[in-house]
Amino acid sequence: MKKILVLNSGSSSLKYQLFGVDGDKYEVIAKGLADRIGIDNSFVTIKIGDNDKITKNVDLPSHQEAIREVFALLLNGALNSMSELAGVGHRIVQGGSIFKESTFVTDKVIDQIDELSALAPLHNPAAVLGLKAMKALIPDVKQVVVFDTAFHQSMKPEAYLYPLPLEQYTKYQIRRYGAHGTSHYYVSKEVAKLIGKEGKIIVCHIGNGASISAVENGKCVDTSMGFTPLAGVMMGTRCGDIDPYIPLHIMKTQGKSVEEVNRLLNKESGMLGLCGYSDNRDVEAACLAGHEDAITATNVYIHTILRFIGSYIAVLGGVDAIAFTAGIGENSSLVRKMLCERLAYLGIELDEEANSKRGEKIEISKKGSKVRVFVVPTNEELVIAQDTMRLI
Repeated sequence: MKKILVLNSGSSSLKYQLFGVDGDKYEVIAKGLADRIGIDNSFVTIKIGDNDKITKNVDLPSHQEAIREVFALLLNGALNSMSELAGVGHRIVQGGSIFKESTFVTDKVIDQIDELSALAPLHNPAAVLGLKAMKALIPDVKQVVVFDTAFHQSMKPEAYLYPLPLEQYTKYQIRRYGAHGTSHYYVSKEVAKLIGKEGKIIVCHIGNGASISAVENGKCVDTSMGFTPLAGVMMGTRCGDIDPYIPLHIMKTQGKSVEEVNRLLNKESGMLGLCGYSDNRDVEAACLAGHEDAITATNVYIHTILRFIGSYIAVLGGVDAIAFTAGIGENSSLVRKMLCERLAYLGIELDEEANSKRGEKIEISKKGSKVRVFVVPTNEELVIAQDTMRLI
């Protein structure tokens, strides 16, 4: 059995999963995280198989120390030695127009990912730290980078170009890149298996961050997130698509700086801005309690998702299946019900019993529905492990 380690580096956290690979079978041997890197009260965790999670409080001044601590935990039951690792896969948020597929880690690749940090300032710099730390600790193990943006590189110019002066794209690379690509890829492939063809599929990755994609014959033809993950549908704290003049208007009339407006749009808007809650579980509880702002915020949320689903049906020229995934998509029967009721004109009949389930792969449309609807738990780590295995 080969073993593949998958890493997802954040600015102050490092999530990981260790897979055992036997032919086409991928089994999660262990998983956990290092959290609060560079911050007080840092810790690492591990869960091996069905055993209880272990938490270790330890100073983590940098990603390199965090990775050392992760390996110390893995070598205490999940790995016999470092030589057992066949490869390491890294999740990278932004690959720009440079990376259209996964590739091996080299010094040049690390530099290119670093150069793309302007397009993903919260994510790429953290990924670079993780890449450098891993390369220093295990230089002889093959490592692979897998990009969130790669799946969306199949979009045509009419889908990814913005109607700005062309040099904004040719010189400054301002275009639609999308995000959550590994999730959209995985879920669309799973739905294709369920309906027996690749067909026309709309994937709704809706969690605290949310994106929707239109997939035809296995290729992404459009997606809701844009130049940054701020675009598209309303999210937990992000505004999604708004009139592009609004930030300029706020700066001119309210005297706010670029940094203040950036924070307002990314951290203070969306659900949080409209009703005071960013977690959908809190929003739903408030709705059920009759909280008017929460009810209004939920209706705005549903409306923005419907806008994209409707436009993507037009882009695809029809739709065979719609899939819900990520935290809200997998767990909120209320959001799915509200969306399906408003999409009944497509010939969708909701199976209430199936829709009451949480976090499992299931069809929630009744047999005979013209458009089939599924819940498919995403598995981005599996995609990264599979891509890493394929390359090595």
